[in-house]
Amino acid sequence: MCVSVQPLTDEELVAKYRSESGSPQGERWLNELFQRHHGRVALWCLRITGNREEAADLAQGVFLKAFRYLHSYRGDSKFSTWLYSITRNHCFNEIKARASEPEDFGEPGLAEFVDRAPGADVRLERESEARMVREMVQNSLTEIEGQVFTLHYAEDLPLEAITRLLRLENASGAKAYIVSAKRKLARAAERWKATGARRRHE
Repeated sequence: MCVSVQPLTDEELVAKYRSESGSPQGERWLNELFQRHHGRVALWCLRITGNREEAADLAQGVFLKAFRYLHSYRGDSKFSTWLYSITRNHCFNEIKARASEPEDFGEPGLAEFVDRAPGADVRLERESEARMVREMVQNSLTEIEGQVFTLHYAEDLPLEAITRLLRLENASGAKAYIVSAKRKLARAAERWKATGARRRHE
């Protein structure tokens, strides 16, 4: 009678590696993890970069980093989730390191909306200003505009990378959403300042 043997889970492979680290058998468990996840990691990298050669290089870097810090994996989440987090951070950091400054569309940046809006004679505390900006992003933008705006300005991702990451199929990609978002936020800031000015005169 043939008894089927269930393959080890990712988490069990990690445990095996830790118990046999430094031995040829330990390397076997690492190789198994690599073979099991390399294709998926390379695909993740390709989605972010849009370039197969860059994606292959980044995937190698991801595994080097993952295996170097494998001791920090505590099993609080699935191994694949932990690996995706490393992939995302590694790719974003590499893209930011290589990218030039974000494109300038001839419109004020978000930080300037508050200062340049009509009646901006009173500066808010940094905490209040940050909270107000977050509320404007949440209340004034669509979900996709908010994602694009945050990825571009909060995480410094180039627009081309955002277009690929979010699989935007419109002609101008992420750029169109940035332009729309900035116009909406500019109008929201003007309304906010006008409301503040009326309240001060009441």
